[in-house]
Amino acid sequence: MAVLVYLGWAVLGVFGYALWALRNPIIKSFTSPLRTLPGPPRKSWLLGYFPDIWKADNSVLQEKWVEQYGPSISYTGLFGIWRLWTKDTRALNHILTHSFVYEKPEETRNALEELLGAVSLLFLFNNILSDTPSKANNIGNRTQLSVQLRSLRDHWASEYAKTNTPTRIDVLSGLSKMTLDVIGLAGFNYSFGALNESGQPSELNQAFNTVFEATSSFEILPLLKVLFPPFRIIRSKKEKITKEAQETMRRIGMQLVAEKKAAIRAMESEKEGVSKRDMQGRDLLTLLLKANMANDIPDAQRLSDEDVLAQVPTFLVAGHETTSNATSWCLFALTQAPEVQRKLREELRNVPTDTPTMDELVALPYLDQVTREALRLHPPVPMTVRVANKEDYIPVSTPYTDKNGQIQTTIRVSKNDAIFLPIVAINRDKSVWGEDAFEFKPERWEKVPDAAGGVPGVWGNMLTFLGGPRSCIGYRFALIEMKALLFTLVRAFEFELSVPIEDVSKRSSMVQRPYIKSEPKNPNQMPLFIKPVA
Repeated sequence: MAVLVYLGWAVLGVFGYALWALRNPIIKSFTSPLRTLPGPPRKSWLLGYFPDIWKADNSVLQEKWVEQYGPSISYTGLFGIWRLWTKDTRALNHILTHSFVYEKPEETRNALEELLGAVSLLFLFNNILSDTPSKANNIGNRTQLSVQLRSLRDHWASEYAKTNTPTRIDVLSGLSKMTLDVIGLAGFNYSFGALNESGQPSELNQAFNTVFEATSSFEILPLLKVLFPPFRIIRSKKEKITKEAQETMRRIGMQLVAEKKAAIRAMESEKEGVSKRDMQGRDLLTLLLKANMANDIPDAQRLSDEDVLAQVPTFLVAGHETTSNATSWCLFALTQAPEVQRKLREELRNVPTDTPTMDELVALPYLDQVTREALRLHPPVPMTVRVANKEDYIPVSTPYTDKNGQIQTTIRVSKNDAIFLPIVAINRDKSVWGEDAFEFKPERWEKVPDAAGGVPGVWGNMLTFLGGPRSCIGYRFALIEMKALLFTLVRAFEFELSVPIEDVSKRSSMVQRPYIKSEPKNPNQMPLFIKPVA
């Protein structure tokens, strides 16, 4: 009897805690001003439209709603919480430029910290190098890509030579290893040798594949951990494996930081302290460490040694995961547009060198158009979220009629309201790019539509690298690296998709990875047939 009493009290305690934890979502579901925006009818309070959105490709469901209700809509997610989803470019510009009001949600920051095992660089790096953006953005000028590019090209050529027939290659895996080597040099002046592994995955590459493997199945435990902190003590088998991978990333990162700090201290012994003007190191980690150790910055802007150590995994992620995925999707797009692939190869093969300079790469017009079109249609990160930290009124370029029948020229948001920034949806918006917006057509960049001028992106009339103060600080490096990859690979090989087109889908972990439906044991790959160019 006593056991039943205790069990009853335990159940009541859990139920009471759940109600307490959900008190804010419950209140927000009935009080948020977003509930008056146009949008689909309210669905179940518990799940909202979450299951429908999870099953659909990114932004597809919301794009259908926008066609019906207008560019600014709201809908309910889990526990009836209202979401703002807008394609209004004036509204997006306001959100991106008011970054002190619209921040990444706490859940996202916690997820990044859990994923990387560290406080994310995305929230700290700008404070340290805010006055040296050219150093961070132009790091590609000081990186020798040619050795890594030739190594990847020669490795694929040797695979083809085994049979002298079109050979299936997982280009995502090869590109991931190659870009890891590149960011090793650009980020740390350190060679990881990911491509020199005699067919065996490198320790670091294995760690990345484990941490960022995308899945097509929905798991309830991670969601419960976000909503109910006590669930965080439970560790699934996958989480234990991920934790081991994080420790590997951190161990290698600590080794790199220790080596760099030793070199800086050696320089200090020759000079009286270090100032920002003394930054002679060319890699990102050295810049960060020297800036943090400089004697002419306020103490409030300094990171602790622990925080500096924590940035290494994010360096590696930002430096190779996004570029390898973007290039993989570009090669995929070229397999679906053979004439584009042929035209690009013709331009590239007219360059009289295998190792062009940055200026020579930038001067190739069709390579630039192909790169832009691939990043427009297949952005590595398809969407992101912001949360208002206070009440605000977001101006819109297209007035709308709310559910009360009133015409509105602003969107009122309250504290903690969530706003989705639909990167891929803006990039393929038919009202901006025309009826062929979902098609891969590099020639569209010969004359950019006037409507694209209103897109508040930092680059290329698109949102791929976002905009405003928190736009991607490394986009120039990503662009030149992607162009160098395409230059070397498309000159050397013809590419063809090795699985049916309907077998290829997209799943997001931190970036938008390819997902092969028919191969669930190895789904995150981009399998293409290659053969050398005659």
